[in-house]
Amino acid sequence: MSASDPVRGAPAAMPEAAVYRPALIQYFRRKTRDQTEIEDLVQDVFLRIAARRSGEAVENLAGYVFQTAASVLADRHRRRTVRHADAHVEFDTERHGSTDFDAVRILEARQSLQKAVAALQSLPERTRTIFVLRRLEGHAYRDIASQFGISVSAVEKHMVRAVQHLVSLS
Repeated sequence: MSASDPVRGAPAAMPEAAVYRPALIQYFRRKTRDQTEIEDLVQDVFLRIAARRSGEAVENLAGYVFQTAASVLADRHRRRTVRHADAHVEFDTERHGSTDFDAVRILEARQSLQKAVAALQSLPERTRTIFVLRRLEGHAYRDIASQFGISVSAVEKHMVRAVQHLVSLS
């Protein structure tokens, strides 16, 4: 004999709870956006009821079933929030590219990186430092100006020179 009824998904320990299955499905349809999770949520309710350790009968079974359902939903929400589940993006090879790391691509990328580093190294030191602080480290123009004791306009001119130099070498 199994721990649950395969047809209804109700635990054998509490078969009378199975009558609430359609109502639970409706409850979860109203409470969740992801309709694919409804069966799993219903099953979680029945699993929790089956795992109940008390041998005493439940006085208000309907109330107990729906209180358990609310608890299952709260736990699901808590897990999704902690794991930032709604922020995840499904990997799409057309959108994100393939994982094909062929030797030619790797070599081209290394050569491109070496060329960029050489171009940066060919800049005057102050211009290079200002460019790195702004573009790579994200510092504000006014912060860079304050750090070097120059005007914001001077920082902007260094940036223009750096970008023009880098573009001319590419």
